Amino acid sequence: MLLRKEPFSEIVMGDTAIVRAMIEAGVRVATSYPGSPTPEIAEAIASVPFDQRPFYFEFSTNEKVALEVAFGASINGHLSCPFFKSVGLNVAADSFVQLSMMDLLGGMVIVLGDDPGANSSQNEQDNRHLARLAYVPVFEPATPKEAYKMFLEAADLAKKHHMPIIVRLTTHVCHAKEKVGFGHWEPRPLDKTSRFDPKTSCYIPLTAATVYPMKRRALQNIDAVKKYAEDSPFNTTVDNSNKERGIITVGLPFLSLMDTLQFAESKPDVLKLGMVYPLPEKTIVDFMASHEEVKILEELDNFIELEIKSLAFDHGLKTKILGKKDAEDWIGEYVPEKVYQVMKKTWNDLLPETDFSPKGVLPSPRPPQLCPGCGHRSAFYAVKRALKGTDITVADIGCHTLGYLEPHEMGQVLLCMGHSTGTGSGLSLFNDERKVVAFIGDSTLFHAGLPGIINAVFNRHNLTLVIMENGTTAMTGHQDHPGSGKNFNGPTDAISIKKMLEGLGVNSVRVVDAYSQEKLTEAIKEAVSEEGFSVVIATHPCMLKFTREQRRKGKGVERQVSVDKEKCEHIYECLKAFACPTFQLMDDGSVITSKELCIGDGSCIQTCPVRAIGYQDK
Repeated sequence: MLLRKEPFSEIVMGDTAIVRAMIEAGVRVATSYPGSPTPEIAEAIASVPFDQRPFYFEFSTNEKVALEVAFGASINGHLSCPFFKSVGLNVAADSFVQLSMMDLLGGMVIVLGDDPGANSSQNEQDNRHLARLAYVPVFEPATPKEAYKMFLEAADLAKKHHMPIIVRLTTHVCHAKEKVGFGHWEPRPLDKTSRFDPKTSCYIPLTAATVYPMKRRALQNIDAVKKYAEDSPFNTTVDNSNKERGIITVGLPFLSLMDTLQFAESKPDVLKLGMVYPLPEKTIVDFMASHEEVKILEELDNFIELEIKSLAFDHGLKTKILGKKDAEDWIGEYVPEKVYQVMKKTWNDLLPETDFSPKGVLPSPRPPQLCPGCGHRSAFYAVKRALKGTDITVADIGCHTLGYLEPHEMGQVLLCMGHSTGTGSGLSLFNDERKVVAFIGDSTLFHAGLPGIINAVFNRHNLTLVIMENGTTAMTGHQDHPGSGKNFNGPTDAISIKKMLEGLGVNSVRVVDAYSQEKLTEAIKEAVSEEGFSVVIATHPCMLKFTREQRRKGKGVERQVSVDKEKCEHIYECLKAFACPTFQLMDDGSVITSKELCIGDGSCIQTCPVRAIGYQDK
């Protein structure tokens, strides 16, 4: 579908629409590090056979590297597209803030997946602030159709002005589905001409002599895009002939507002913006000047609100501008229920009293949990037996973050990807009483974990790091990493974590299968008893990935475990301490295993004190 030459229409996700736009726009290099809500972009790319793919794509080791690979391709004359999630921009920020000063010959479109509602992130950060900091324009689509069209527009601007442009998606736009009309695409032969020429443009920001001209160039580009923003086809007005009240909004909140206003008798006029930085000043000023009151409706921070208030002051407008009322207006996704509450606080008489609460029988809550057979569960069970209740454990980003939950309670502090060794090192200082154990996954280790490890070796910090090795980037969809033995495009040499650590000077490294619980418990006890920095690698393949691969081969679960009711003494170690969701407590106090959940891995068998758990033929 993505390679059709003639125009066509199809119902697609926003992430899929982006890939067709990449193809039509002539992207030659795309890079990423997986993170929701953008991994489905890579899944759509993977659906295009490798030998027919019109651009190069890679999962880089982290977002900073992904941005730098795309930057290198762009200054060599190729349109490039890095994409990653909201907090990924933090990792890339050191390079990102320099981009607008560079002459990007091929242009660059950055697809950013922000996450209002923190559906899969540790915060709700609003990356429009970082875009303004770095002088990078931002398109904000409301639908998959707009995501497609805005990407094409962003690509044209990026190529014309040799600059970076952001297409800022949010979770709902990434995952929404809509019928999108796609354009014509004509494959073009890959131009392998190297156009990088340091004589025609400066690429070395060093002292004011070079930085000032480069910054001036970035500001001139912003001015040029500001002129475009005034006439952008993505600025639309809903004219309800209401000169008293108006609303300025953008992105998903516009759709929720339209849903909400169906209940209003006297509907305000609505100005929907397509570009949030730089703003179309004249369009906004004209709209405000023709209304007595204007509400600014936007998700997360008051980004455009402050800009618009500044514009109103500069132009001497008397329009009353209504922004965010309280802390709740800064939190969560602006779905219709949320927008209804926001608008009721703004104009109580606008909307009738409406009950948005769910009707009927609600489904039972489904708490997050480790999958059946997950090696992390077995590892946490073993590690907890090796530690005292007063010891300190530090979490990191990944599936194993769920170890924080009961009953394992492993990982008491979390900051960002790769922080665990550094934070654990700080917790070990002036601390002679409590052992410090940090956790990190193998993908996060390659992403951002190495500097903390090197620092721990260099400064002789006293802690134990447990590397939860499952051979994949599991939490975001089983993408490969440098230790997997293959990358997005095929087989590659796997980097041995043990050898890498030894090369960095880590003298104490133990490798134990996470299913070997007694051995792992002893390894942890030995490691924490040592003075200095020690590492235990708790290794076991991701069982969710393994079982999926088995199903693709036509193989199902060959055997499952069961609880012998005659042997069971209702100690409930399987439920209260090991906590595999396969085990279920019945009303009579007995324990059964779920045939739908059990994968037959058997890691639970060793946890039962009376050996009541065993295999049964399926």
